[in-house]
Amino acid sequence: MYAIADIMGKQYKVEVGQTIAVDKMANEIGEEVTFPVLMTVDGEKIKAGDPVVKNVLVKAKVVAHVKDKKIIVFKYKAKKNERKKQGHRQPYTKIEIVSIG
Repeated sequence: MYAIADIMGKQYKVEVGQTIAVDKMANEIGEEVTFPVLMTVDGEKIKAGDPVVKNVLVKAKVVAHVKDKKIIVFKYKAKKNERKKQGHRQPYTKIEIVSIG
């Protein structure tokens, strides 16, 4: 069984026991959070919401707050001796899906 969940404005395909990285959340590590479900699939049985499936939520536990690999942002203007080098590390929150339903 899997579900399509709306997590902070983005849609994720989630299954029980799965760990996913989502945009940084303000929740503490170990805290349980819930998200609305847009669609569930259980074998041949499909439930689609309008816009969400009623009485169905995805429960998840916050596992860690992490940062992605560093990317380099380099801007320059030709023939003007204008250069700017910058690094960026996107913050994420890892969550583990506890239950669907």
